[in-house]
Amino acid sequence: MGRASGHDQPRERMMSMGAEALSDTELVAVHLGTGRQGEGVHALARALLAEWGGVAGLARADVDELSRMPGVGVAKACRLVAAFALADRVTVPEGVLVRTSADVATVAIPRIGRSRREEVLLVLLDGNHRVRRMMTVTSGSATRSLVPVRDVLSLALRHDAVAFALAHNHPSGSTTPSPEDVAVTKQVRAAAREVGLRFLDHVIVAGDQWSSITASR
Repeated sequence: MGRASGHDQPRERMMSMGAEALSDTELVAVHLGTGRQGEGVHALARALLAEWGGVAGLARADVDELSRMPGVGVAKACRLVAAFALADRVTVPEGVLVRTSADVATVAIPRIGRSRREEVLLVLLDGNHRVRRMMTVTSGSATRSLVPVRDVLSLALRHDAVAFALAHNHPSGSTTPSPEDVAVTKQVRAAAREVGLRFLDHVIVAGDQWSSITASR
């Protein structure tokens, strides 16, 4: 059932030729592992890429959406989503210098810019404003995700950050801050000051575009 044929084994090709030699279909097939009833893994990989409009579209899909496609299921969907999440994290290694709004946007866009759910990203910095760690602190619906002020400060202190920045995405494509965005940014700034943390900025990203709430207020 759904087993790869002798000529349809991307893992073997990857081992012999390297990942760079594999097509998009083959790379997706590696993560899928097996196909579905009556189809090999390559056919399932091609169907996924066609359904989502290529690699970029597939990277925006979540587990629930992928698992509903025949032959995918929860386990395969989780492997695909995890693969894209890991790739995003590698794009901005720890130690990157973050001093400006543009720097915050640069590290945030690969992580949350393409997400179709609104996510809040916390960027933790050391005393020299180099990235210590980045983490998603909340993930909401396609239209709204509130910044958990208490959790943000708790995480910053727990990980010995000296400074931090926030970023969240607008799946709508607009980088204009909402009244709620402005209000919660003021709360974060005041709370950070009380516990002795430097709050660098709060940036909104949408695709490759961004705007700074802090700099515009």
